Amino acid sequence: MAGAERERRKMPLPPALPLATLIGRELRAGGSERPALRYGHAGFAKRGEDYFLVKPDCLRVPGDPSTAFSVFAVFDGHNGVSAAVFSKEHLLEHVMSALPPDIGSREDWLQALPRALVAGFVKADIDFQRKGEVSGTTATLVVVDGFTVTVASVGDSRCILDTQGGELQLLTVDHRLEENVEERERVTASGGEVGRLNLFGGQEVAIFFTPNKLCLTKHGTLD
Repeated sequence: MAGAERERRKMPLPPALPLATLIGRELRAGGSERPALRYGHAGFAKRGEDYFLVKPDCLRVPGDPSTAFSVFAVFDGHNGVSAAVFSKEHLLEHVMSALPPDIGSREDWLQALPRALVAGFVKADIDFQRKGEVSGTTATLVVVDGFTVTVASVGDSRCILDTQGGELQLLTVDHRLEENVEERERVTASGGEVGRLNLFGGQEVAIFFTPNKLCLTKHGTLD
C-alpha cells in the first residue's frame, strides 16, 4: 500500500483549465445549477495585517439547502489589524441585515444583493469609525450563488475571474489614488487634498487629508 501511494504521488498532475471550461463541462454532463467550489489560499503571512473570510455553506433560508450560497472575502489591513478584523467579523452580517426580510425567490435575492452590499459596506465603515481607531483596510467580498457571482470591493484587493480560453477578467476596480482619477476626485470633493510624500528617503506614498484626520497609504484610501 505504501509503495502504491509513492507511485501515485510521482504521477504528473493534470494541466490547469480555465474556470469557464470546467463550468461548461459540468453543465453539459449533468445540468447542475450549482458548481462544485474548491478554494484555498497561498502566501499567507503568519504575522501581518491581512485576513480572509471563507463561508462556503451559507443559507439564504435557514434549514433549506436549496438556498445555499458561498461567500469569500479578503481584507488587506493598514496601520494595524483592527479594521481588517472588524470587517472580517461584521461585514457579512451587515450585508445580510440590509436585505429585505420578505425576499422570496432566488431572482429577487440576486436583484436585491448589490444594494445590500453597498449598504453593508457603509454600515461597517460607520460602525468602525465610531470605535475611534485609526487603522484601515481594503475589503473585497464575493458572493457565489450557483453560476452567479456578485462582487463588492473598496481599496485595491483584486478579484479576478479566469474565463474560457484562459482570458482573465478583472471584476474589481482599484481605488488607488495614484491611478484612479475618480478616487482622487472623490477625496477632493469631500474636502480632502491629494499629494505625494517621501518618508525618510524611502518609497513615495500617496497622501490625503481631511479637516479631521491625516491618512497615508501605498494602497489607496484608508478610512
